[in-house]
Amino acid sequence: MLAPLALGAIPLAPAIAQDSDGPSPAAGVEVWASTDADNTDVIKLTGRALWKFQGRDEYQGIALEKAWFTPIGGDTREEERIFLDLADSAGENWLWRARIGTNGDTILGSANLRRKDWKYEFFLEREIIETPRGVDEEIYYTFGGVSLDLPVDDKNTFTVMGGVQEFTGDNVRLHARANYIRVLDSGSGLTVQLRGRYYHSTHPREFDYFSPRDYGEIVPVLQMRRFDGDGWMYLVAAGYGAQKATGSDWQASRYANVKIESPRNARRIDAFAEVVYSNTSISGGLNYDYVLGRSGLTLAF
Repeated sequence: MLAPLALGAIPLAPAIAQDSDGPSPAAGVEVWASTDADNTDVIKLTGRALWKFQGRDEYQGIALEKAWFTPIGGDTREEERIFLDLADSAGENWLWRARIGTNGDTILGSANLRRKDWKYEFFLEREIIETPRGVDEEIYYTFGGVSLDLPVDDKNTFTVMGGVQEFTGDNVRLHARANYIRVLDSGSGLTVQLRGRYYHSTHPREFDYFSPRDYGEIVPVLQMRRFDGDGWMYLVAAGYGAQKATGSDWQASRYANVKIESPRNARRIDAFAEVVYSNTSISGGLNYDYVLGRSGLTLAF
């Protein structure tokens, strides 16, 4: 999970007038698909049925998910999940979101609580490890932490994140991340960023997921994030840096991201599509190409 970018230093979405209608029922579908250089494929298809929907930050309903895991090009394992799908405000300054459920064996999902200006966020997530032993032996992780925005001025912002990730077994991973964001052109939403992360595993290489004792990465990133007149967001980012794990030399680190998202304050629609590339995966380690695509559409009746 990536620490969110500091929105205080990046142009925010324009205020777009929206319908004043109250909450409505809604339905939606989401697709998650990933693949890597070792032919590990994951597909998750999720259907949403919401009895209350008033935009991306306020809804109540359930989500049904079907997941297909094909590790290392082997046999496909299937799994069904069911979640409560909830989001709302907490006072004037806070928003929360939770998708919490089960696959019949354990609790899965994610939740977060954040300020509306993104200055603080608390998050928690639990998911299965997408490796052969992870799927067959039911190896899970639980990851929780907090991220902070530290604005300097209108052009410069730092973000920091600290977290703890506990795996099935004995391994516990301690995470630290920090970003520096510099606005180059506020009109076009162009920023240059320096992203760094580090983690330490207490029991390295316990199972078959990538888990060196220590891992570090630093990646300069150029990003453009713009909004059209209706409030739709378009993002393009690319970065190239270096990464190092215990027992290896420094190697290249690559990152790319393309994303489109419906207006944040829309009340009748929530839509997004995103593709992310990196050369680090949980199973393959360094210089291991990984591509993730996800999309979703939720419409009020």
